[in-house]
Order: sequence, then structure tokens, then C-alpha cells
Amino acid sequence: MEAIILIIGRSLIVYLFIITAIRIFGKREISQLSVIDLVFILLISNSVQSAMVGGNITLFGGLVAAATLFVANYIMGELFFRSKRFSKFVQGEPLMLVYEGKPIEEHLKKTKISHDELEAAIREHGVAKISEVDLAVLERDGNISVLSNNYKRKTIRKRKANEIFSREIV
Repeated sequence: MEAIILIIGRSLIVYLFIITAIRIFGKREISQLSVIDLVFILLISNSVQSAMVGGNITLFGGLVAAATLFVANYIMGELFFRSKRFSKFVQGEPLMLVYEGKPIEEHLKKTKISHDELEAAIREHGVAKISEVDLAVLERDGNISVLSNNYKRKTIRKRKANEIFSREIV
């Protein structure tokens, strides 16, 4: 029983460490991962595996670690849903990257998004140039949302993530 408790404790520590590290070092959309980012993620997962299960390399030890991560992830999702303050602390807030066709350099530097990466994300939304973008936002989940001149009608939904921007647009 002691071995199971150790695996659960170690798995929770690794889970919280990885969340903290991602929060500190930035977030990117999965489709924006470079080869280096992907290799880094694979190496991190491999390096922390033994830290979670310790010397217990049995199937049962691995299942206990995986189950702990699933439960921790579920609890984290519930906490995000129930506490706006906790969600904001862990996930951060949406950040405007482009406003009325002009990149916000300070925000690009803060998020470490290059102009090339921004342009690629904008093209994925069917917009040719940054100057044609009304608004581009790095969302909490790492996705980049884009509103462009191609939209005939703009609507603003009062959602938690958009409260900041709805005041600035209107």
C-alpha cells in the first residue's frame, strides 16, 4: 500500500510541476509546435516517467500513475470551471496580438511569438496579411483567434475570456 501512495504522490508532484513549467515558459497551440517543441515534450514525458513510478516498473505501477494523472486532470478541470480566480492564475488570460491591422509588439515579445509564426497562424484563418486583421488574440488554451475584414458583421459574445476585449472593441 505504501508503494501505491508513493506513486500517487510522485505523479501529483510531476503533474503540478509540468503545469507550472508550461505556465512559466509559455503556451503554444499543438499545431504550432515545431519539431524541437515536439522532441522536447517527448523527452520530458520520458524523463519524468521514472520519477512518477520510482522503482515500481510494473504494469500496475504504470496504471496507478496514469489513473492519478487522469483524476488530477479531472479535478483541475473542475477547479477551473468553479473558480475564475484559480483558472486565471493557472491558465492566464487571453492576450491581444493584433489590433486593427497592427501587431502589438510588446505582447508578441511577452509570448515569444515571432512575426513569421503570427503570419502563419493568420493565414490558417484565411487572411493573407496582418494588416487585414481586425483582432488576433492568443487564447488561454494557446489557440490564436482571428477576426478579419472578411467578416461582414462582427458580434461580441460576453464570455469570460472576451470581457477584456469587448470593452476595447466597442
